[in-house]
Amino acid sequence: MNGLELSEMFFTMYGWPMINEKFADYKHKITAGLVGEGSECYGFDDQISRDHDWGPSFCLWLGKDDYRAIGASLQAEYDKLPKALRGFGPRKVSAWGENRVGVQETESFYRGYLGLDRLPDSLTEWLCIPETALSACTNGQVFHGPPGAFMRMRNILTKFYPEDVRMKKMAARCMTIAHYGQYNFARCVDRKEYYAARHAETEFGSAVISLVFLLNRKYMLFFKWMHRAVKDLPVLGAFTHEKLLELINTVDYKKKNLLIETICARIIQELKEQGLSESPSDFLLDHGPVIQQKIKDPELQRMSVLYG
Repeated sequence: MNGLELSEMFFTMYGWPMINEKFADYKHKITAGLVGEGSECYGFDDQISRDHDWGPSFCLWLGKDDYRAIGASLQAEYDKLPKALRGFGPRKVSAWGENRVGVQETESFYRGYLGLDRLPDSLTEWLCIPETALSACTNGQVFHGPPGAFMRMRNILTKFYPEDVRMKKMAARCMTIAHYGQYNFARCVDRKEYYAARHAETEFGSAVISLVFLLNRKYMLFFKWMHRAVKDLPVLGAFTHEKLLELINTVDYKKKNLLIETICARIIQELKEQGLSESPSDFLLDHGPVIQQKIKDPELQRMSVLYG
């Protein structure tokens, strides 16, 4: 049983009855689920994950006024729930794992990820929010989602970045991929600067994965799971997962260079198929400005193509 399944079972068996009994007047204002930090929120948890911040638990979100009215009493009742279920538990909370579950104010929850307690209201605000933060606050599962601020924000955020922001980020990723992979990796190797070469290889892989997520209109996960998660994306997902695994597993620098160029060539092909670039170049650095020119918003189009 993974953490999401355990969380839903725990809510169904104990959480929902508690809400019906103690907070019936608020049950259509309480959102329940498991969303946020932690591998269990992605369904990626395993035996290794269970040593910290894992176990029977769920989140309860309340709007600002309702949180002020019943937040403390709802948390007190949550704390009285059983600590174990089906042989799992109690939850072990790490030094940095406080407040991942239990009662939370909706606005504070989103502020922790977006830097805002509301939806972004400009393209610049959208651009400043890290992909991994947007991934974390839209992952997991909602078990009980009445209309309200939490679901309204979740539904809009999960629709992905506005198109101009997506293109701005894709243009920047093309520049990063070319900079670290097609240009600097080989130069570092030629200088026998092998630490710099490894750094360039890692930055290249991260930027490739980010671009593939953007091509699929999905937010990229944080570093520990982004390679695993890319495999399931329909556009270039399995290809990217396989080729990056080959890249890090080989010690042959000539083969690494060939793999870098193979990955870049396939990305360029996809950019052309999606109508994002018409450049004939095999250097991704030439494709970034072409994508940027397709941005309709003047402010975003004027920004450095490197930023995103």
